[in-house]
Amino acid sequence: MSSSVLFDAPGPKARMRNRLYAVIGTAGLLALLGFVVYRLASKGQFDGAMWDIFNYAGVRNSIVTGIVSTLQAFAMAGVLSLVLAVLLAVARLSDHKPVSWVATGIIELFRAVPLLITIYVLWVGFFTSEPLWAVVIGLTLYNGAVQAEVLRAGIVAVPKGQSEAAYALGMSKTQVMTTVLIPQAVRSMLPTIVSQLVVTLKDTSLGFVITYEELLYAGRQMASTILVDGENPYVPVVLVFGAIYVAMCLALSALANWIERRGRRTKTGIKVAEAQKATPDMGSAGGGAAI
Repeated sequence: MSSSVLFDAPGPKARMRNRLYAVIGTAGLLALLGFVVYRLASKGQFDGAMWDIFNYAGVRNSIVTGIVSTLQAFAMAGVLSLVLAVLLAVARLSDHKPVSWVATGIIELFRAVPLLITIYVLWVGFFTSEPLWAVVIGLTLYNGAVQAEVLRAGIVAVPKGQSEAAYALGMSKTQVMTTVLIPQAVRSMLPTIVSQLVVTLKDTSLGFVITYEELLYAGRQMASTILVDGENPYVPVVLVFGAIYVAMCLALSALANWIERRGRRTKTGIKVAEAQKATPDMGSAGGGAAI
């Protein structure tokens, strides 16, 4: 029986007991899921009439409007958060201590404050009639602070020889940062950056709290106002709108994977030529190589 410091391989009785626990746990979860489905079905949530609501033009227009509003807020917040992230990361790495302290304070503040509170404060205090900007600025501040730490980690991870060689060539610190460090940091941290962009896309759903008419707000309005045989179509709305969110996130992740694959195929740097083998001139009396 093999063992390690942290784990002892289970014996025959322990394996049998683990299998029994797995079977009992799986059966319990399936029973709970079956009970939930049964209760929903008894309320008519899976009837065909519940799904017919998506055949109406008004419902489809509402879904399209919600998707467009969601993507609009995401596009604006995604671009602005990346711009803010670059500025904060560079400022935090600045040799000027006051600049570094201010950038560090902004990053830690907006990473610590819950995003919903930031959005709500912006809406109540500044953008009561423009909830879009409250959502966009709130997402920009929070995700910009998170992305700044991602970029800073990528910049710090670049070998020091890269920047030292650039300084030796006479480049300024700005040139080193913009042409040497940041491009390599973005490339190395691209999976993490895109993962945070997926979070940004999902966090647009917080806009429904301040009545921004994004996808979740449209779904909530549909589920609470439409009646089919005296019941609200909660299950169909949740399944359809959840599938839309999943599709958008998967599309963004697929785009990120494509960009990453292209980046891996890209040949960077100077290719070192192979050393040529010196062939002695056997016919030369002095043993010199023929040119």
